[in-house]
Amino acid sequence: MTTAGRGLAGEVDGRRVQIGSVTWMKQQGRSAPEADALAQAGRSVVAVVADDVLLGFVGIADPLRASSRAAVARLNRLGIEVVMLTGDNAGTARAVATEAGITHFEAEVLPGDKAAAVNKLKGAGHLVGMAGDGINDAPALAAADVSFAMAAGSDVAMQAADITLMRDDLGGVADAISLSRATLAKIRQNLFFAFIYNVLGIPLAALGMLNPVIAGAAMAMSSVSVVSNSLLLRNWQPNKD
Repeated sequence: MTTAGRGLAGEVDGRRVQIGSVTWMKQQGRSAPEADALAQAGRSVVAVVADDVLLGFVGIADPLRASSRAAVARLNRLGIEVVMLTGDNAGTARAVATEAGITHFEAEVLPGDKAAAVNKLKGAGHLVGMAGDGINDAPALAAADVSFAMAAGSDVAMQAADITLMRDDLGGVADAISLSRATLAKIRQNLFFAFIYNVLGIPLAALGMLNPVIAGAAMAMSSVSVVSNSLLLRNWQPNKD
């Protein structure tokens, strides 16, 4: 079996058989109206050629997870623009993106070009997060500002990612972002509690109006406030955004 561009070639029962993407087939000078119809229906299309004769097309469907559309909607509510990168042709990509509720997508992206697409977004001033599970996603995961790998994905993807989600659900990306924002909010609140007692106490101490016992109690209250406020994170629940 040999490869050429986006096609594979080999010999079966004495016949030279080639399979490849619609893009590869068009590069060979063949038209593909039937393939275009399958792509518009959301199928990934593979052409089958034997001895330079087109035998037909195979439409492969990878059903969208029921939770994917809800996950995209949550990310949008969090102010995150979702961009889909896929190696499928534009027709298939458009159908899947529409079903998932994704407005922006890039089709016919080769595995090696995913990292370039991430760097392009970063170059435009965006903070980029990448979610993926395959070996081909690893370079893009490493290039992103923050990356998420699925637990059922490849080991390479999990090693390249910053966060590994324990379930194969894009909703976990929204959960991780929501939890990180809640944690950052607690940090800011705790900084307030840590400094407010000092801001109020130092001027009083300078004027000789602060009893050492009261000052010690105030510092203790500062610590109690910080710890108590941090413990409130235990009440955080997914989908609260």
